Amino acid sequence: MTAGERFAAQTVIVTGAAHGFGRAIAHAFAREGASVWACDMNTEGLSETVRLAQHDSLTIHTRAVDVGDSAAVSAFVAEVVIETGRVDVLVNNAGGVLGQVGRPIEEISPQDWHSIFAVNVDGAFFFAQAVAPHMKAQQSGRIVNISSGAGLGISLTGIQAYASAKAAQIGLTRQLAHELGAWGITVNNVAPGFVRSNPTTERQWQSYGEEGQRKLVEGIALKRLGTPEDIANAVLFFASEQARWITGQILSVDGGK
Repeated sequence: MTAGERFAAQTVIVTGAAHGFGRAIAHAFAREGASVWACDMNTEGLSETVRLAQHDSLTIHTRAVDVGDSAAVSAFVAEVVIETGRVDVLVNNAGGVLGQVGRPIEEISPQDWHSIFAVNVDGAFFFAQAVAPHMKAQQSGRIVNISSGAGLGISLTGIQAYASAKAAQIGLTRQLAHELGAWGITVNNVAPGFVRSNPTTERQWQSYGEEGQRKLVEGIALKRLGTPEDIANAVLFFASEQARWITGQILSVDGGK
């Protein structure tokens, strides 16, 4: 299989594809011949994902889906299966801090806490739950979750729910790897370091100031920030045939810490 054909005849679902990592991942799979179905609640961003794909003569199917709504997730997966007959790869990329900033724990409301878990953990669970029967029937499948270095250590944002949710997603990855492995389904996790990939991370970067930015970069072994494409490359590896005997693993893509 040559470059541009690695995922030909495969169906790939990518969540959180309106910008940043999700957009880069959706485009990367489309370039490799996959039938890509991408979702997000940001319809304007999804339209831009499609426009940029079309500029490169790529096709991406998009739908507005709230990943925290199990019924909406099931309906979307059912539509994908009706249209393509299968689901080969699921990338649970949807997540983030939902506009929250770091605050003392006593200021965090139950809604603040639960909303971050809904998009970062519930969404990954609901999508895995929806695709599992189809992947089991195929006796094959790849699930790749996108967590964060915050799930392995602490969050630069200082947001308690974000660090906790990303750690929970890593636990879900390991558990599902053992549950689904008997059907030839692998479940792995990519943990990105800090990447200027969307409006939230751009605001975070600017908030550090010149000195803070310098310190952040100096703390990286490669002395530079990564790109969304670096994250997409790791996802494609986990989804590829080359990773067929790898499951339950967390790959830090952070330039070296």
